Amino acid sequence: MKKRLIAAAAAAICVLCGCAGASEAKKTGEEPEFVLTYAENQPEDYPTTQGAYRFAQLVEERTDGKIKIQVKAGGELGVEQSIVEQLQFGGVDFSRVSLSSLADRIPRLNVLQMPYLYNSSGHMWKVLEGEIGDEFLNAFEGSNMIALSWYDAGARNFYSSERPIRRLEDMKGLKIRIQDSAMMKQMVELLGAEPVPLEYNEVYSAFQTGRIDAAENNWPSYESMNHYEVAEYFTVDEHTRVPEVQLISQVTWEKLSPEYRQIIQECARESARYERRLWQERSERSEEKVRQAGCTVIELSPEEMKRFREAVTPVYNEFCKENVDMIDRIVAAGRE
Repeated sequence: MKKRLIAAAAAAICVLCGCAGASEAKKTGEEPEFVLTYAENQPEDYPTTQGAYRFAQLVEERTDGKIKIQVKAGGELGVEQSIVEQLQFGGVDFSRVSLSSLADRIPRLNVLQMPYLYNSSGHMWKVLEGEIGDEFLNAFEGSNMIALSWYDAGARNFYSSERPIRRLEDMKGLKIRIQDSAMMKQMVELLGAEPVPLEYNEVYSAFQTGRIDAAENNWPSYESMNHYEVAEYFTVDEHTRVPEVQLISQVTWEKLSPEYRQIIQECARESARYERRLWQERSERSEEKVRQAGCTVIELSPEEMKRFREAVTPVYNEFCKENVDMIDRIVAAGRE
């Protein structure tokens, strides 16, 4: 009886970890043809990490265990910029990466993360799931990476330990952590603050030591990394909606048969739909948690939103002057 209970528990854990395909391969006695790695810098319970596990499970099931994907979460394989480099030479097979970490290599991607570009989440997904989104997935040609699908990362907002941000003047002099992105650097400077490029896993301690007194990110990141403990003022300005992209190294892609490539593309799109649903649920839980913790949540007035938008207008001229038509198409999609 005890052995049966242990076996049942092991099987349940296997399913939760997305290893159903591995069990099938074990039944047939066959070894996988490929054992591949997937780098993820977020914690195990984060929506993008859960999306990665779902992707790995689907691929393993639909290849009858011939492809096994090992998800390495929590930044185990390195920070995001390092992962991009590893993807390019095949040191890592898959990853989910923010466009902010890719745009300096593929400048056209800057278009999708321009500040205050979208009027809602629905507007962004209308763009990404249509012809425009496909054009940007194809923009990876020549980068040694293949783009598979879009992942949700919500809207990014400012949060501070120093003071609440209610007006543009409140940004003045704040040391704000940013991702290592030229566009983000200029945006923060135009808002009157000082950008501080810093790795994601260093943000909490940087608040404690005074190296930074503000940062910007989405609800789940603010909550899951406990940033709300050291930065109690959260301003909902939704300055950027930076989608994330699921990638495969071209080195890995070229090793796969056309059949396996098709399966991977289908599973990537399916895992993206799964991640998007998890993201919405997680965002709602995260917001509720930080509100209950006593954090101050500030909604900018329409007048202040307009001032913030006008302040960052030069960013468009600097990073998108060759893509004005694309900007116009994206804005027009929000009016339809």
